[in-house]
Amino acid sequence: MFIVMASETQIQVITGMVQELLQDDPDCFLVEIWIKPTNNIRVALDADGGLAIEKCVSLNRRLYKQVEEAGLYPDGNFSLEVSSPGLDEPLKMYRQYVKNISRPVEVLLQDGTTTEGVLTAVNENDISVAETRGKNKKKEVVQHTIPFINIKSTKIQIKF
Repeated sequence: MFIVMASETQIQVITGMVQELLQDDPDCFLVEIWIKPTNNIRVALDADGGLAIEKCVSLNRRLYKQVEEAGLYPDGNFSLEVSSPGLDEPLKMYRQYVKNISRPVEVLLQDGTTTEGVLTAVNENDISVAETRGKNKKKEVVQHTIPFINIKSTKIQIKF
């Protein structure tokens, strides 16, 4: 049996497989799946309480076996990587925003401007970011409410 699928169809099939594998672990969720032209499949997962490397390894093994058995790549010509998105990746899902409340973020707006501050709240429509301006006695905290529709990307800021 020889199956040739477009990348979008493959992504849909693999998404279904991942969702099924995650059913027993409500803390863990799918963020994104990419398939490169070289058949390199990258699955980005996250978890409300953090994602352990052991969980990624286990899911990788189980998913690899399912992709192989489904015959998505008849010659076995594919590679699979299951990992967390990484701190340098923008937040993509509501659950990622909720998970990162109290962390410093940089929000790039659709108009090209940025807002930096601490993510203080998230709801279905918008986020709240507390920006600290000035220093010492002139220091003030400005609260920004930013609708999701106005957000181009949000990245976690690493502060040392």
